[in-house]
Order: sequence, then structure tokens, then C-alpha cells
Amino acid sequence: MLLAVLIANSEGNILVERFNGVPAEERLHWRSFLVKLGADNLKGVKNEELLVASHKSVYIVYTVLGDVSIFVVGKDEYDELALAEAIFVITSALKDVCGKPPTERLFLDKYGKICLCLDEIVWKGLLENTDKERIKRLVRLKPPTEF
Repeated sequence: MLLAVLIANSEGNILVERFNGVPAEERLHWRSFLVKLGADNLKGVKNEELLVASHKSVYIVYTVLGDVSIFVVGKDEYDELALAEAIFVITSALKDVCGKPPTERLFLDKYGKICLCLDEIVWKGLLENTDKERIKRLVRLKPPTEF
């Protein structure tokens, strides 16, 4: 199961988080752990260079894309390889939505569409959609029609 997808800015402020199957009382621990992990290890890392860690029998794959850090946490069948695939899909979707590796401002400008993409990629803790074109079709925002 994919336990968490978390995206933070370079100062460690969380921009987006999605938890699946993590009790509310454990979420604060995970937030602070992941932000500290990123602060300790992501300095000087190139865009999309993957780093791997494990904690309490779960796997963590994380990277930097532009001004944001992306963390994916999984357990059981979601080992390092499956999480690497998930993070690749997420970074591809972010680049498609933003048009380039995002700055924090660009990320926040495109926040709604990014959230829609994350919802299509990860559903109830499972990697649902990995095809770039399918994700684009599913998140197409259409203006409301007149009644």
C-alpha cells in the first residue's frame, strides 16, 4: 500500500499531502520525519535523482523537482522499485502541469490541477494510473456549462 505522498517546499513547509491507511495520530510523526529526512539529504541533489530510505518496515523514495521535494512512502508490495515508478509518474505529471520543473509559485498557481493529478495517480493507497496521456484526459478541467 502507498501510505503517503507528500510534497514540500525548500523550507520544509508541506504543500500537498495524501495519507492512506495512516492513523491521524501518526501523521504528525510522518510529516516531521519526512521533512527532516529531506532537509538532511536533499541539499545538492539533482532534479529527479532518487534517494531511498526505510523506516519502521516501510520504504521511502524521495527526490527534488525544481523548488519542491516529493516523498512517497509505501509498504508490503510497494517496495523501492514500485515507489520509484510511482514517483516517476508523479514527477512527469508535475512537469506536464507546470510546463517545467516547478518553482513554489508555479506549483501553487497550478495547485488544483496538481491535486487532481495526484488523485488520479494514487487512489486509496494503490497506484492507479501510470499512463501520462490517460492522466491528462482524466484531469481535463472544463468550465461549468450554462443552465
